[in-house]
Amino acid sequence: MELGLKGRKALLTGASKGMGKACALALSREGVDVTIVARTAATLEATADDIRSQTGGRVTPVPADITTAAGRAAALAACPAPDILLNNAAGKPPGDFHDWTRDDWIAALDLMMLAPIEMIKATVDGMQERRFGRIVNIASRSVKIAQPELGLSNGARSGLVGFVAGIARKTVAHNVTINTLLPGIFDTDAQREHLQGMLASTGKTFDQLWQEREQSNPAKRYGQPEEIAAYFAFLCSAHAGYITAQNLLIDGGSYPGTY
Repeated sequence: MELGLKGRKALLTGASKGMGKACALALSREGVDVTIVARTAATLEATADDIRSQTGGRVTPVPADITTAAGRAAALAACPAPDILLNNAAGKPPGDFHDWTRDDWIAALDLMMLAPIEMIKATVDGMQERRFGRIVNIASRSVKIAQPELGLSNGARSGLVGFVAGIARKTVAHNVTINTLLPGIFDTDAQREHLQGMLASTGKTFDQLWQEREQSNPAKRYGQPEEIAAYFAFLCSAHAGYITAQNLLIDGGSYPGTY
């Protein structure tokens, strides 16, 4: 399917590896100029080189911490008028809510709620004026299936989803959509770090936890980053202008509800 994205510009945060990198690669294959943002410069540069080698596309890496005003300014200076915005960030480590301080909560909100809102605020008006915009947030299935060890993520990501629900139905009349992807278990570094953080509390080995999660999923496997990237690319396409304010599960069927 021709997605109608050739020549568009995209700004993608959390895009040096995993799902973010896969999303950047998918857009570059569609002829989109991509600006990728992440904190680790070396990893980001390697990702940019890899995408260029596969697609021949224009890739601009911006090493920056998107939770800071300076980091957001650097990203927007590199791509001041994006047609597509991806808000993506790894969650906070698992833990016990008794141990989390106010600073822990503020850091979680900055990472998973407030920084994405600031990026939306900085880009959505221009998208509406140009009559095209696609904003996609990658959150987590924990928005619908809360996991007790991920309370920081449960709360912060749910806050972002609630905020988006309030504005996505206003922007769509200007051909600007805002949606959120809710991935389940995916074969990524973030998933591995999550399980590493659970070893002490469970008394299990990494391999045990990894296999248990895999087998408990109806698909009997982990999702691949390329699968979420394909979904993402369609949501960014010219064909997806009637999809907005949606929280879309990509989880191999693990959500147990009907609705």
